[in-house]
Amino acid sequence: MDDFLAARSQMALSLGFHIIYACIGMVMPFFMAVAHYRWLKTGDAAYKNVAKAWSKGVAIFFATGAVSGTILSFELGLLWPKFMEHAGPIFGMPFSLEGTAFFIEAIALGFFLYGWDKFNPYFHWFTGVVVGISGLASGILVVAANSWMNSPAGFDYVNGQYTNIHPMKAMFNNAWFPEALHMTLAAFASTGFAVAGVHALMIVRKRNIHFHTQAFKIAAGFAAVAALLQPLAGDIAAKSVAKRQPAKLAAMEAYFHTQPYSPLVIGGIPDEKLKKVNYGLEIPGLLSFLVYDNFHEQVMGLDQIPEKDQPPVAVTHYAFQIMVGLGMFMMLIGVLYLVAVWFKKHWLESNWLMKLFIAAIPAGFIALEAGWVVTEVGRQPWIIQGVMRTKDAVTPMPGIAYSFYLFTAIYISLSVVVIFLLYRQIRMVPQLYDKKPEQLTLSHN
Repeated sequence: MDDFLAARSQMALSLGFHIIYACIGMVMPFFMAVAHYRWLKTGDAAYKNVAKAWSKGVAIFFATGAVSGTILSFELGLLWPKFMEHAGPIFGMPFSLEGTAFFIEAIALGFFLYGWDKFNPYFHWFTGVVVGISGLASGILVVAANSWMNSPAGFDYVNGQYTNIHPMKAMFNNAWFPEALHMTLAAFASTGFAVAGVHALMIVRKRNIHFHTQAFKIAAGFAAVAALLQPLAGDIAAKSVAKRQPAKLAAMEAYFHTQPYSPLVIGGIPDEKLKKVNYGLEIPGLLSFLVYDNFHEQVMGLDQIPEKDQPPVAVTHYAFQIMVGLGMFMMLIGVLYLVAVWFKKHWLESNWLMKLFIAAIPAGFIALEAGWVVTEVGRQPWIIQGVMRTKDAVTPMPGIAYSFYLFTAIYISLSVVVIFLLYRQIRMVPQLYDKKPEQLTLSHN
């Protein structure tokens, strides 16, 4: 493995693990706060127990997210020094603000974890809300930095020099809102389906029914709403990509030849040598409609982009298809769940609905990883779109392959520890939580 490939692989590995930890850490505090609020309003101690159980999960993922995020910060400087030398002064602001949000989140989490029966109940609940808001802000600020790489702004690039730097314009670049919206909904959908699926599994196994039912309802509600909103966010993001990164869009769709009534390809195996897609289903005009809101305007294909500026088509296309396919699967489950809540309440007691949520446990995270593959691989060969190539930003330091092997072992070990802690947490749910609802009701004094 050469050093360039090793550096890219190490960043991919680090981001692949961190994005899971970060998304769970962003979203779980909101679940926790909702459960806590319902306990305050209803007095049902099951909600308090859910909030307490989830807060332990939040603490686990806060710690692992902090560790993996710190590693990423060092990797940016060590593996991509040329990138940081030029880009750091421009998009450093969102990283600085992210650090502030992180400290607020850490303080608020400490208050929440150790504030039970010590603070005013509503102030204690508010600290949990602050954990969620600050965590979400951290994620959005990091996405702002990534969106700048896809849509660089806030500077003039003249004779190889970066001048007239405007950090605010760089942070709120034209790709920021579409990416932040899409990423936020993806975090809620993926985490919501995973958490709801775990509680659905416990319900099917008839363990601590009341506790897991209340937890399931909260997580499933967030998941269903996020899954239904995600296609709208995806449409906004895709239109942004079509405008600012036409090569990425063409690779996502494996769209080799520019033509009117541009077809949308569903599935298929791209043949990059023969410039065609085998076994795919083409729907004429649909790509034109999705990009330009009409069926006849032609979308730029790969044939209008120099080969040296084209991303890997097959990887980008497969990842995009996986993301969309799993997104549609989760949206279907979301529709069924909302129909059950509003019109078919007896479905909520059926095993088939619970088993759908169980099947969806990994779906959101696989879609999340696939989406980041689209974002990062689809931007290649650029590390800063149209400005700096990835190969020009890598460190000249030799021996990166050994670092990649070492960090692979670290991340796998960290994940094993996280899985063990979560498994133990689920197994340790006290049987007390399975008492009848009337036994779990607390009076407000």
